[in-house]
Amino acid sequence: MPNQFVDFSDFFRALRTYPWWQVAIELLLIGLAVFWVLRFLRGTRGARMLKGITFILIAVYLIVRLLSAEFHLERIQFLYGRFLLFVSFAVIVVFQPELRRALMRLGEASIFRRYREIDEEIEALVEAATFLSRRKIGAVIALERDVGLGGIAETGTRLDAALSSDLINTIFWPNSPLHDLGVVVSNGRVAYAGVQFPMAESGELERELGARHRAAVGMSQETDAVVLVVSEETGDVSIAERGQLIRKLTPEGLRGLLTELMGRGEGSPFLPTRVPT
Repeated sequence: MPNQFVDFSDFFRALRTYPWWQVAIELLLIGLAVFWVLRFLRGTRGARMLKGITFILIAVYLIVRLLSAEFHLERIQFLYGRFLLFVSFAVIVVFQPELRRALMRLGEASIFRRYREIDEEIEALVEAATFLSRRKIGAVIALERDVGLGGIAETGTRLDAALSSDLINTIFWPNSPLHDLGVVVSNGRVAYAGVQFPMAESGELERELGARHRAAVGMSQETDAVVLVVSEETGDVSIAERGQLIRKLTPEGLRGLLTELMGRGEGSPFLPTRVPT
Protein backbone atom coordinates (compact mmCIF):
# COMPACT_ATOMS: atom_id res chain seq x y z
CA MET A 1 0.00 0.00 0.00
CA PRO A 2 1.49 3.38 -0.94
CA ASN A 3 2.66 5.58 1.83
CA GLN A 4 0.21 8.40 2.49
CA PHE A 5 2.77 10.64 4.15
CA VAL A 6 6.04 12.06 2.89
CA ASP A 7 9.08 11.72 5.11
CA PHE A 8 10.17 14.92 6.76
CA SER A 9 13.59 14.58 5.16
CA ASP A 10 12.01 14.27 1.73
CA PHE A 11 9.81 17.28 2.49
CA PHE A 12 12.75 19.54 3.35
CA ARG A 13 14.75 18.18 0.44
CA ALA A 14 11.89 19.06 -1.89
CA LEU A 15 11.68 22.56 -0.39
CA ARG A 16 15.32 23.21 -1.28
CA THR A 17 14.52 22.61 -4.97
CA TYR A 18 12.29 25.72 -5.06
CA PRO A 19 13.45 29.36 -4.93
CA TRP A 20 13.37 30.69 -1.37
CA TRP A 21 11.14 33.62 -2.33
CA GLN A 22 8.54 31.30 -3.83
CA VAL A 23 8.43 29.24 -0.64
CA ALA A 24 8.20 32.44 1.44
CA ILE A 25 5.24 33.70 -0.60
CA GLU A 26 3.43 30.38 -0.27
CA LEU A 27 4.00 30.27 3.48
CA LEU A 28 2.83 33.88 3.78
CA LEU A 29 -0.38 33.10 1.90
CA ILE A 30 -1.03 30.08 4.08
CA GLY A 31 -0.39 32.18 7.19
CA LEU A 32 -2.77 34.89 5.99
CA ALA A 33 -5.47 32.32 5.31
CA VAL A 34 -5.10 30.89 8.82
CA PHE A 35 -5.08 34.41 10.29
CA TRP A 36 -8.31 35.39 8.54
CA VAL A 37 -10.02 32.17 9.61
CA LEU A 38 -9.08 32.79 13.24
CA ARG A 39 -10.10 36.43 12.96
CA PHE A 40 -13.53 35.55 11.62
CA LEU A 41 -14.04 32.97 14.36
CA ARG A 42 -12.66 35.16 17.15
CA GLY A 43 -15.13 35.73 19.95
CA THR A 44 -17.35 32.78 19.04
CA ARG A 45 -17.79 29.35 20.49
CA GLY A 46 -16.35 28.00 17.26
CA ALA A 47 -12.99 29.64 17.97
CA ARG A 48 -12.32 27.47 21.00
CA MET A 49 -13.56 24.39 19.20
CA LEU A 50 -11.33 25.09 16.21
CA LYS A 51 -8.28 25.52 18.45
CA GLY A 52 -9.06 22.26 20.19
CA ILE A 53 -9.58 20.34 16.96
CA THR A 54 -6.42 21.78 15.44
CA PHE A 55 -4.36 20.84 18.49
CA ILE A 56 -5.74 17.27 18.49
CA LEU A 57 -5.17 16.78 14.75
CA ILE A 58 -1.58 18.01 14.97
CA ALA A 59 -0.87 15.83 17.99
CA VAL A 60 -2.42 12.76 16.38
CA TYR A 61 -0.58 13.44 13.12
CA LEU A 62 2.77 13.57 14.90
CA ILE A 63 2.00 10.40 16.83
CA VAL A 64 0.84 8.51 13.75
CA ARG A 65 3.79 9.79 11.75
CA LEU A 66 6.33 8.71 14.36
CA LEU A 67 4.72 5.32 14.96
CA SER A 68 4.36 4.57 11.26
CA ALA A 69 8.00 5.48 10.66
CA GLU A 70 9.11 3.26 13.54
CA PHE A 71 6.77 0.28 13.09
CA HIS A 72 5.76 0.63 9.40
CA LEU A 73 2.04 1.03 10.15
CA GLU A 74 0.91 1.75 6.61
CA ARG A 75 -2.72 0.84 7.35
CA ILE A 76 -2.86 3.36 10.16
CA GLN A 77 -1.51 6.00 7.79
CA PHE A 78 -4.12 5.08 5.19
CA LEU A 79 -6.98 5.19 7.70
CA TYR A 80 -5.77 8.50 9.14
CA GLY A 81 -5.70 10.05 5.67
CA ARG A 82 -9.32 9.01 5.14
CA PHE A 83 -10.14 10.32 8.61
CA LEU A 84 -8.77 13.76 7.69
CA LEU A 85 -11.00 13.78 4.62
CA PHE A 86 -13.99 13.04 6.82
CA VAL A 87 -12.97 15.75 9.29
CA SER A 88 -12.80 18.35 6.51
CA PHE A 89 -16.47 17.70 5.69
CA ALA A 90 -17.42 17.58 9.36
CA VAL A 91 -15.81 20.97 9.98
CA ILE A 92 -17.99 22.52 7.26
CA VAL A 93 -21.11 21.17 8.98
CA VAL A 94 -20.06 21.99 12.53
CA PHE A 95 -18.83 25.50 11.73
CA GLN A 96 -21.68 26.35 9.39
CA PRO A 97 -22.85 29.34 11.52
CA GLU A 98 -19.29 30.68 11.79
CA LEU A 99 -18.68 30.23 8.06
CA ARG A 100 -21.90 32.08 7.29
CA ARG A 101 -20.85 34.89 9.61
CA ALA A 102 -17.45 35.01 7.91
CA LEU A 103 -19.09 35.45 4.51
CA MET A 104 -21.31 38.18 5.93
CA ARG A 105 -18.27 39.97 7.31
CA LEU A 106 -16.59 39.69 3.93
CA GLY A 107 -19.56 41.44 2.41
CA GLU A 108 -19.22 44.13 5.06
CA ALA A 109 -15.56 44.87 4.31
CA SER A 110 -14.75 48.56 4.33
CA ILE A 111 -14.81 49.14 0.58
CA PHE A 112 -18.16 47.35 0.14
CA ARG A 113 -19.57 49.00 3.23
CA ARG A 114 -18.60 52.47 2.07
CA TYR A 115 -20.10 51.86 -1.36
CA ARG A 116 -23.32 50.69 0.23
CA GLU A 117 -23.43 53.73 2.52
CA ILE A 118 -22.95 56.09 -0.44
CA ASP A 119 -25.75 54.32 -2.31
CA GLU A 120 -28.05 54.71 0.69
CA GLU A 121 -27.18 58.40 1.01
CA ILE A 122 -27.89 58.96 -2.67
CA GLU A 123 -31.22 57.18 -2.47
CA ALA A 124 -32.23 59.30 0.53
CA LEU A 125 -31.32 62.49 -1.32
CA VAL A 126 -33.14 61.44 -4.51
CA GLU A 127 -36.24 60.50 -2.53
CA ALA A 128 -36.20 63.81 -0.64
CA ALA A 129 -35.59 65.86 -3.80
CA THR A 130 -38.46 64.09 -5.57
CA PHE A 131 -40.80 64.75 -2.64
CA LEU A 132 -39.84 68.43 -2.41
CA SER A 133 -39.94 68.93 -6.18
CA ARG A 134 -43.49 67.61 -6.53
CA ARG A 135 -44.68 69.99 -3.82
CA LYS A 136 -42.53 72.91 -5.00
CA ILE A 137 -40.77 73.22 -1.66
CA GLY A 138 -37.42 74.97 -1.96
CA ALA A 139 -34.25 73.33 -0.62
CA VAL A 140 -30.48 73.64 -0.88
CA ILE A 141 -28.14 70.89 0.39
CA ALA A 142 -24.33 70.90 0.29
CA LEU A 143 -22.62 67.49 0.18
CA GLU A 144 -19.13 67.72 1.63
CA ARG A 145 -16.28 66.10 -0.27
CA ASP A 146 -12.56 66.76 0.33
CA VAL A 147 -12.85 70.37 1.50
CA GLY A 148 -14.36 70.61 4.99
CA LEU A 149 -17.38 72.89 5.33
CA GLY A 150 -17.14 73.43 9.07
CA GLY A 151 -15.92 77.01 8.73
CA ILE A 152 -18.94 77.98 6.64
CA ALA A 153 -21.43 75.83 8.53
CA GLU A 154 -20.53 76.92 12.06
CA THR A 155 -23.01 79.80 11.83
CA GLY A 156 -25.86 77.31 11.41
CA THR A 157 -27.52 74.89 13.79
CA ARG A 158 -25.55 71.73 14.50
CA LEU A 159 -27.63 68.57 14.16
CA ASP A 160 -25.24 65.61 13.57
CA ALA A 161 -28.17 63.35 12.65
CA ALA A 162 -28.41 60.35 10.35
CA LEU A 163 -29.25 61.31 6.79
CA SER A 164 -32.76 60.34 5.74
CA SER A 165 -35.34 61.65 3.33
CA ASP A 166 -37.80 62.21 6.18
CA LEU A 167 -35.33 64.44 8.02
CA ILE A 168 -34.55 66.49 4.89
CA ASN A 169 -38.24 66.91 4.15
CA THR A 170 -38.92 68.00 7.72
CA ILE A 171 -36.13 70.58 7.71
CA PHE A 172 -37.33 72.25 4.50
CA TRP A 173 -41.05 72.01 5.23
CA PRO A 174 -42.54 75.53 5.01
CA ASN A 175 -42.59 77.52 8.25
CA SER A 176 -40.13 75.18 9.98
CA PRO A 177 -37.41 77.16 11.82
CA LEU A 178 -34.59 76.01 9.49
CA HIS A 179 -36.32 75.82 6.10
CA ASP A 180 -35.01 79.09 4.63
CA LEU A 181 -31.27 78.39 4.61
CA GLY A 182 -29.01 75.49 3.64
CA VAL A 183 -28.16 72.03 4.96
CA VAL A 184 -24.65 70.57 5.12
CA VAL A 185 -24.21 66.79 4.80
CA SER A 186 -20.88 65.37 5.95
CA ASN A 187 -19.85 61.70 6.15
CA GLY A 188 -23.39 60.52 5.52
CA ARG A 189 -24.87 62.66 8.30
CA VAL A 190 -26.83 65.89 8.38
CA ALA A 191 -24.18 67.93 10.16
CA TYR A 192 -25.73 71.42 10.07
CA ALA A 193 -28.97 73.09 9.08
CA GLY A 194 -29.89 76.74 8.77
CA VAL A 195 -26.52 77.53 7.17
CA GLN A 196 -25.98 80.71 5.16
CA PHE A 197 -24.10 79.70 2.01
CA PRO A 198 -21.81 82.15 0.19
CA MET A 199 -23.74 83.78 -2.66
CA ALA A 200 -22.67 83.93 -6.28
CA GLU A 201 -22.86 87.29 -8.02
CA SER A 202 -26.29 87.92 -9.49
CA GLY A 203 -24.81 88.59 -12.93
CA GLU A 204 -23.38 85.07 -13.10
CA LEU A 205 -26.81 83.42 -13.22
CA GLU A 206 -29.86 83.61 -15.39
CA ARG A 207 -32.40 86.15 -14.17
CA GLU A 208 -35.07 83.53 -13.53
CA LEU A 209 -32.90 81.86 -10.87
CA GLY A 210 -33.29 83.03 -7.31
CA ALA A 211 -31.39 83.14 -4.04
CA ARG A 212 -31.20 79.37 -3.53
CA HIS A 213 -29.51 78.86 -6.89
CA ARG A 214 -27.12 81.73 -6.17
CA ALA A 215 -26.28 80.12 -2.84
CA ALA A 216 -25.78 76.72 -4.46
CA VAL A 217 -23.45 78.07 -7.14
CA GLY A 218 -21.62 80.27 -4.62
CA MET A 219 -20.97 77.30 -2.34
CA SER A 220 -19.72 75.22 -5.27
CA GLN A 221 -17.35 78.04 -6.25
CA GLU A 222 -15.94 78.48 -2.74
CA THR A 223 -15.56 74.74 -2.03
CA ASP A 224 -15.56 71.40 -3.85
CA ALA A 225 -18.97 70.52 -2.42
CA VAL A 226 -21.75 69.09 -4.56
CA VAL A 227 -24.82 71.23 -3.94
CA LEU A 228 -28.36 69.98 -4.54
CA VAL A 229 -31.00 72.66 -5.01
CA VAL A 230 -34.78 72.45 -5.49
CA SER A 231 -36.59 75.47 -6.92
CA GLU A 232 -39.53 76.76 -4.95
CA GLU A 233 -41.04 78.42 -8.02
CA THR A 234 -40.80 75.59 -10.57
CA GLY A 235 -39.90 72.50 -8.57
CA ASP A 236 -36.88 71.92 -10.82
CA VAL A 237 -34.03 69.90 -9.31
CA SER A 238 -30.49 71.06 -10.05
CA ILE A 239 -26.91 70.31 -9.04
CA ALA A 240 -24.18 72.92 -8.64
CA GLU A 241 -20.60 71.70 -8.88
CA ARG A 242 -17.42 73.75 -9.34
CA GLY A 243 -19.39 76.83 -10.34
CA GLN A 244 -21.52 75.04 -12.93
CA LEU A 245 -25.26 74.48 -12.62
CA ILE A 246 -26.82 71.31 -14.04
CA ARG A 247 -30.54 71.96 -14.25
CA LYS A 248 -33.87 70.17 -14.64
CA LEU A 249 -32.74 66.77 -13.45
CA THR A 250 -35.08 63.80 -13.41
CA PRO A 251 -34.85 61.41 -10.44
CA GLU A 252 -32.84 59.02 -12.63
CA GLY A 253 -30.57 61.82 -13.80
CA LEU A 254 -30.07 63.05 -10.25
CA ARG A 255 -29.20 59.54 -9.06
CA GLY A 256 -26.70 59.03 -11.88
CA LEU A 257 -25.07 62.43 -11.41
CA LEU A 258 -24.72 62.04 -7.64
CA THR A 259 -23.29 58.57 -8.19
CA GLU A 260 -20.66 60.02 -10.51
CA LEU A 261 -19.81 63.08 -8.41
CA MET A 262 -19.68 61.24 -5.08
CA GLY A 263 -17.17 58.71 -6.43
CA ARG A 264 -19.25 55.59 -7.15
CA GLY A 265 -19.11 55.40 -10.90
CA GLU A 266 -17.52 56.48 -14.16
CA GLY A 267 -20.66 58.14 -15.44
CA SER A 268 -24.27 57.46 -16.21
CA PRO A 269 -26.44 57.32 -19.30
CA PHE A 270 -28.82 59.67 -17.50
CA LEU A 271 -26.33 62.54 -17.16
CA PRO A 272 -27.46 65.78 -18.75
CA THR A 273 -25.29 68.30 -20.50
CA ARG A 274 -23.65 70.71 -18.07
CA VAL A 275 -24.75 74.30 -18.55
CA PRO A 276 -22.14 76.93 -17.58
CA THR A 277 -23.53 79.63 -15.36
